[in-house]
Amino acid sequence: MSTVALIDDHESVRLGLEAACARDSQTVVFSGSTVVSYLEWRRATAAPPAEVVVLDLTLGDGTTVTENVASLVNDGASVVIHSVADRPAAVREALAAGAAGVVSKSSALDDVLDAIRTVAQGEALNNVEWASAVDGDRAFADAQLATREREVLRLYATGLPLKAVAEKLGVAYSTAKENITRIRVKYVEVGRPAPTKVDLLRRAMEDGIVTADEAPGGR
Repeated sequence: MSTVALIDDHESVRLGLEAACARDSQTVVFSGSTVVSYLEWRRATAAPPAEVVVLDLTLGDGTTVTENVASLVNDGASVVIHSVADRPAAVREALAAGAAGVVSKSSALDDVLDAIRTVAQGEALNNVEWASAVDGDRAFADAQLATREREVLRLYATGLPLKAVAEKLGVAYSTAKENITRIRVKYVEVGRPAPTKVDLLRRAMEDGIVTADEAPGGR
């Protein structure tokens, strides 16, 4: 099972999540109210980063969403935002900074545990909160992908190897590879980097290029 860190400035929330994780055989390695305290714990103990950090969207220490998510991602953890998800701009900011997804504080504990397991396995988290935040925020930067780039991204992000994508579209492998490079550049230019295949899947789902049913493991 995965290692989990809980960062929320409400102790009651942390205690509830900690008990649920214990029942699910998830190991909670840290529980605290700030990202700074988590990083200090990491340095003091030389412990490896938690596989998944469950992070409240807004903490009471004056930090921003972007700096909290970016600090955790750069430290080597995957981040699940645990929030009321009623601030689309802040949710979008968290996703743009590298959060793996959002799960509402109104969700059942089993849904939170499912999200932790999904993200720990390196899979993109697709849920209603994520889609609502993106759809509700028209400032979400459009990468302006060309039709062929969207086709390449859809096939590649849903699991096909790049060689198979090229064969399916009737283009050279070098052309398909060039398309993926251009797609990544375009996403970087709008502040939504996608350095890995999982990131590309996330961007494709955010932009409606790939549906939840088409995603690997989708229903």
